[in-house]
Amino acid sequence: MNKEENVSTMCLPCVVCIRTKEVGVLENLGEYNRFLEAGLHIVPWPLSGVSGSLSLRIQQLDVSCETKTKDNVFVQVQVSVQYRVIEQEAYNAYYRLSDPRGQIQSYVFDVVRSTVPKMELDQTFASKADIAQAVKGKLQAVMLQYGYEIMETLVTDLSPDHKVKSSMNEINASKRLKEAAMYKAEADKIKQVKAAEAEAEARYLSGLGVARQRKAIVQGLQTSVAEFSDNVPGASPKDVMDILLLTQYFDTLSAVGANSLILEHDPATVANLQRQVGKSFLDKKKGGFLS
Repeated sequence: MNKEENVSTMCLPCVVCIRTKEVGVLENLGEYNRFLEAGLHIVPWPLSGVSGSLSLRIQQLDVSCETKTKDNVFVQVQVSVQYRVIEQEAYNAYYRLSDPRGQIQSYVFDVVRSTVPKMELDQTFASKADIAQAVKGKLQAVMLQYGYEIMETLVTDLSPDHKVKSSMNEINASKRLKEAAMYKAEADKIKQVKAAEAEAEARYLSGLGVARQRKAIVQGLQTSVAEFSDNVPGASPKDVMDILLLTQYFDTLSAVGANSLILEHDPATVANLQRQVGKSFLDKKKGGFLS
């Protein structure tokens, strides 16, 4: 085989296929030539060749970083970074940065470990958006010069140590039990107050009823005495009271007998009761309706 034949053999065409949303890097004898768009390409091999390709699609890198908070609680922070290669900056993305994922991970570590230690644990949970924004701002400023655009950064998880998490749950449970006990005590207090108010109202109404009943009895006795005195010639108020008391006494005996109770009964007892009640009643009502 002569020299010409060797040259022609070395320059045999080679078919290369670039996938959609990718660019191929064409080099001539190891030197950058141009980028190949998606589709079928014919390159003279081995003088030229595709050394690699870059994906133009949005990619995601999940970075897990352990750090501690201002109150010395170790937490595991999970950050998701969404990024893509800027097509116009594909040269810088391919030739200036050999490990973009490692670079992004390093900056995420740096930002998280410089931001979270300034916050206490509770504040850290409330400031997840601030942490994500700080990571995004740092990465955008750095990765843009390498041809990468940071689309979004998200703090997807923030988890303290298992023992710390258990302690936090116990504290939260204790607070809720305390609040529940306070509400229960307040409810019991309201029940007792309402029950006392109801009992006082019932006693008031009961006393009012008894007073009205006694007033009605007195008024009835007054009417009976007055009518009897007017209709019976020669009848004195004392005679009328004796008759009323005797009638009430016999009614009481009937009620006692109906309930199988024993009550002392003899003429002396009746006369003594009549004399005492009559005297007391007439003394109290003297000057009133019996005067």
